[in-house]
Amino acid sequence: MLDLSSFDLSTIPVTENMIDAEKVAHVQLQNPLEHALLVLTKTGYNAVPVLDLDGRFCGIISKSDIVEAMFGIEQIEVEQLYSKTVEDVMKDDIPTVHMSDSLEKALHVLIDYSFACVLDDRDKMVGIYTRREILKQLRNEFYQQRS
Repeated sequence: MLDLSSFDLSTIPVTENMIDAEKVAHVQLQNPLEHALLVLTKTGYNAVPVLDLDGRFCGIISKSDIVEAMFGIEQIEVEQLYSKTVEDVMKDDIPTVHMSDSLEKALHVLIDYSFACVLDDRDKMVGIYTRREILKQLRNEFYQQRS
């Protein structure tokens, strides 16, 4: 049985294993939906962060957000890819974590989202923390206990 008593999530900073912002695929508010769909398709991600021109976090956009925006009353309206922007369809009520937060807070976000954006005190995105990263930490803790 895995003993996690020594694995205190409240003491591990969220920045410890985050993916730096420079390595994170993202789109900007004024990008057309076509661009966002290309980024999502080429990277293989279902969702990416949306940033403003200064790198501040504004929300996320997903493939399903884009597809939903294309649904008309009787047909799929492909022209929406060119006439709407990311800002028109993104979700902006997304929970985030800050650099000073612990992994425990990120874990609460990761229950409902595949990644949590890590922000500085000016809401600039400095990285993301993913479910994959927390699972890797748990795996490492498990193997350390076995040896």
